[in-house]
Amino acid sequence: MKIGIVLGDSGGLESEVCSHFGQCSHFLIVEVDGKRISKSKVVANDAQHGGGGCQAVGEILKHGVTHVIAGGMGMGAQQKFAAAGVKIFGFSGKAKDGVAKLIAASLAGGIEPCQEHGGDCHH
Repeated sequence: MKIGIVLGDSGGLESEVCSHFGQCSHFLIVEVDGKRISKSKVVANDAQHGGGGCQAVGEILKHGVTHVIAGGMGMGAQQKFAAAGVKIFGFSGKAKDGVAKLIAASLAGGIEPCQEHGGDCHH
């Protein structure tokens, strides 16, 4: 399993999951082997948007992720992930805790679609 987590900074597993997928500054790419993290790296999101169209989906897909954890996400991004066969999960908190919940199969799938793209639209 390869998990992409959206972050608001470059702090990695200790960072908070970003509340809006398309406006995250970094992605944390985590590789899971069995029930443990085998590798992780932080990469910059070079496709942050300011509204309309979510090009960050293409950016994170370049890393071969099979699962994505985000605080919130617009419907367009959700549809693009569905078309790519990538499962999405909503989570608020530290990235390491979201990964642990996903590995333990205790993280519910799906995210409520964002109705606006200007600022923090998820709580």
